[in-house]
Amino acid sequence: MNAYVLLKTLHILSSTLLFGTGLGTAFFMWFTHRTGEVAAIATAARLTVRADFLFTTPAVIVQPITGYLLMRLMGFDLHASWLQAAMLLYLFTGMCWLPVVWLQWRASQLAATALRERTALPVTYFHYMRIWFALGWPAFLSVIAIFWLMVAKPPLWN
Repeated sequence: MNAYVLLKTLHILSSTLLFGTGLGTAFFMWFTHRTGEVAAIATAARLTVRADFLFTTPAVIVQPITGYLLMRLMGFDLHASWLQAAMLLYLFTGMCWLPVVWLQWRASQLAATALRERTALPVTYFHYMRIWFALGWPAFLSVIAIFWLMVAKPPLWN
């Protein structure tokens, strides 16, 4: 297997993990949250945090490394508008994702405490989940835009 095929495969697999894990865990976390069932919420939140650690975080690291190496290997200009837009959107997505990771970790702790103490979820939990939900949308849409930019490579500006 040559370097291009290996890098492209790693780049595509890590983008798949990043997008798929993000979408899947967000789906289960949000819809479990909406049930109001503390035990289910505690489990879904714990597993969401674990999935981010095991799958999303490595993919977040692999994406820019393989992307940069592919860019160099393929001779793409770092100043190409589509590439600059994709990198800016990736940074923006990361700026949304970092607080989301912390919010879901805290939500997981709050749900676990409520389950252990047999109490209702605290108001803070619901506040964190509203912010978590609000940050998820721009990140999700940015990743969709990045996929389009990577495929279409349109000239956006001079």
